[in-house]
Amino acid sequence: MGIIVEDGEMVGAPDGGWGWIVLLGCFVVTGFSYAFPKAISVYFKELMKDFDCGYSDTAWISSIILAMLYGSGPIASIMVNKFGCRRVMLVGGLLASGGMIIASFTTNIIQLYLTAGVITGLGLALNFQPSLIMLGSYFDKRRPLANGLAAAGSPVFLSALSPLGQLLLNRYGWRGGFLITGGLLLNCCTCGAVMRPLKCKERKVIACSQELKEMLPPEAGQENIVCENNNDKKPSKKKLLDFSVLADLGLIIYIIAKFIVVLGLFVPTILLVNYAKDQGVPDQDAAFLLSIIGFVDIFARPTCGVVAGLKWIRPKMPYFFSLALLFNGLTDVCSATSTDYKGLVIFCVFFGLSYGMVGALQFEVLMGIVGKSGFSSALGLVLLVEAVAVLIGPPSAGYLVDKYKNYELIFYMAGGELITAGIFLALASFFFIRRKKHKDRQQKHHAKPLLIMRIKEV
Repeated sequence: MGIIVEDGEMVGAPDGGWGWIVLLGCFVVTGFSYAFPKAISVYFKELMKDFDCGYSDTAWISSIILAMLYGSGPIASIMVNKFGCRRVMLVGGLLASGGMIIASFTTNIIQLYLTAGVITGLGLALNFQPSLIMLGSYFDKRRPLANGLAAAGSPVFLSALSPLGQLLLNRYGWRGGFLITGGLLLNCCTCGAVMRPLKCKERKVIACSQELKEMLPPEAGQENIVCENNNDKKPSKKKLLDFSVLADLGLIIYIIAKFIVVLGLFVPTILLVNYAKDQGVPDQDAAFLLSIIGFVDIFARPTCGVVAGLKWIRPKMPYFFSLALLFNGLTDVCSATSTDYKGLVIFCVFFGLSYGMVGALQFEVLMGIVGKSGFSSALGLVLLVEAVAVLIGPPSAGYLVDKYKNYELIFYMAGGELITAGIFLALASFFFIRRKKHKDRQQKHHAKPLLIMRIKEV
C-alpha cells in the first residue's frame, strides 16, 4: 500500500510576532503565581495577632496557595486539552481575584485557608500552566530566552508586591490589603484574553501501511496527523491527560529531584520577613528584603536564559540546572547564622541570583526532556507531585521555629534539601540518561537502513 500526502504545511513556532504579547502575558501571570505566595507573608504578623496563631499556622496560607498552584496541574492539563488555554485562563483570573476579595471578610484562619489559599491558589494554577503551554507554542529557537524573560515576572512582582503589601497594611489593614490585591489579580483575565492560539495547517496522511505507522511516529506538536488503513478509518483522539510520559526515565528523575527541591526552595522567602522583624528590623526594611531578592532575580533570570540558549550549554541543561540547585542550597547553609540587617542583605543578593537561575531553568529542562507534545501532561503531573512537597516544607519550617525558637534550623534544612536535589539530578543524569541516549542513538543508527528498505518496498 502506498503513501499519499496532501499538500500542507506544519506551521512552526514563529519565535516572535504575537509571541511577544503572549510572552508579556506569561510574564504577568508568572509574577502573580510565584511572587504572591511570598509577598503575602508581610501580613503574617497581623494575622497572628488577630487570629491568635503561630508561625506554622500562617505559613500554611502560602503553602496552600503553592500546593494548589502545583496540585491542580492535572486539572489544568485536562481543562486546557478540552477547552483551550484562553478560556481556562479567564476562569482562573476570576477565581484568583474572587478568592482574595472573599478572604478580606473572613473571621478565622480556617476561612483564610479556604479563600486566600484554595480558591486563589486554584485560580493562579488555571492561569500559570496554560500560559507556559502557550509560550512553548510560540517559541522554539528562542525558547530559553523566552522562558528566562517570562520567569523574570516573579522577581519583578516580588519587588513590587512586598513593599506594596506593607504599604497597604499600614494604611488599610490586612483586610483592605487583601481587597485591593483581589482587584489587582483581575489582570490575569487580561493576560488570558491575549493568548491567541496558533493557526496550523497540518499535514494529513491519507493512507499508510501499519508498518510505517509504527516506524514513523509523529513529531512533537503534530498530534493531529491522521493515519488510515483498510481496517481503521477513524482519526486518533487526543488524550486529556497522557500518563505515558511517565515511561520516560528522564522525567522520573526530574520529578524526584523537583520534589526534593520544592521541600526547601520557598522556605527562606516565606519566613524571611517574620525573621527580620523578630530581629528588630523595622517593618518597611524587613519587607524591602524581598524586594532585594526580586531586584537581583530580575537580572538573573533573563541572563540565565541567554546562557542556557548557547549551543554548548543547551544539550547539558540538566547539569546546568544541578549547578543552580547547588548554588541555592549553599547560599542557604552559609547564611544560616546571619542575624544583622547587613548580613541579611548579603544573603538576599546571593539568594536572588541562585533562585533566579533555578526559576529560569526548571521548565526549560522539563520541555527538553518530554518535548512539546508531552509538555502539557508532564507539567501537570510534575506539579501534582510538587504540591505534596510544598505542603510539607514551609509549615515544617514554621513548626521548627515555634518549637525551638531558632531560625538557623530552617536555613540548614532548606539548604540541605537543595544540595541533595542538585547532586541527585547530576549523578542520575550522568549515569542513566546519558547511557540511555547513547543506546537510543545506536538503535537509530541500525534502524535507518531498514527504514529505507521498507519505504522502497512500499
